[in-house]
Amino acid sequence: MLFAILTVISSFMVIVSQNAVHSVLFLILVFCNTSGLLLLLGSEFLSLMLIIVYVGAIAVLFLFVVMMLNVKINPLVINSYSIIPIGFLIFFELFFMLSNSMKELDLINFWYNDVKLITWAVETTYINNIEIIGNVLYTQYCALFLICGIILLVAMIGVIVLTMHQRTDVKKQLIEIQLDRLPGNVVKFINLRS
Repeated sequence: MLFAILTVISSFMVIVSQNAVHSVLFLILVFCNTSGLLLLLGSEFLSLMLIIVYVGAIAVLFLFVVMMLNVKINPLVINSYSIIPIGFLIFFELFFMLSNSMKELDLINFWYNDVKLITWAVETTYINNIEIIGNVLYTQYCALFLICGIILLVAMIGVIVLTMHQRTDVKKQLIEIQLDRLPGNVVKFINLRS
């Protein structure tokens, strides 16, 4: 329940926040809370992938782009009263969707009537989602997994080669020449008065 409340509050703050950096940070908080919800629901793989892909890559990319662009606050003032009907429409649509899904899943009458306690000793014999996906990836689809890794490696090397510009008109520092110099040739005296 706490993760759901924090997700709703954080997603609201993503929209309302005036600062773009704060908005991206609230978006990261939304992803983390959603990952906690998925972990509690038993889908460990989706939870960890949400953290790795969205928080680790996409949200950090958003944060770097926003910080590099140095976006200023728009001086254009939008009348907040014109947005209220759209907000109510979205709110009621989400409310009806959630109420219908709760009726279908019978979560309203569930509460604590059918709760069964499971000991940890029994839980250790079960295979979780991450182990199942790992077994499938590393046994049946091992060749495809390795081919994807090689393609990503070639793409990474290609990007590095394309971004390295070798300019010939720039003076370069040669370390081997600096290391081969003699101590007597380091200091040079110049007579300014002749």
